[in-house]
Amino acid sequence: MKYKIESVDEHIKEKLKDPYFKELHELEHQKLGLVKKIISYRVNNNITQDELADQVGVTQQHISKIENCEFTDPVTLAKVLLFVGFRVHMKAEPIRPVTRKKIRRVIQKLAMA
Repeated sequence: MKYKIESVDEHIKEKLKDPYFKELHELEHQKLGLVKKIISYRVNNNITQDELADQVGVTQQHISKIENCEFTDPVTLAKVLLFVGFRVHMKAEPIRPVTRKKIRRVIQKLAMA
């Protein structure tokens, strides 16, 4: 059996046609942008995760999780970003009804799997 070999970029481009995947992909891209700001601050100031954590008033584990894009607590993230010089701005934007229907179908399929 012969398989078609795709590049990662081609695969992502195809997956981005799915509105649910596209929204989650964009969120991950935004998270990565936040993480880069924190890591850049640490590198530019030659400090460890422990030192940053002490200065901000959080644990080193919080800093580690944030730098690995594993954060669910917006307050802790905001504290760290404020310390390194950035303000967090969160907003929820409505999506088109057609897109919302497509996303709901995908989520329902995932829930049934």
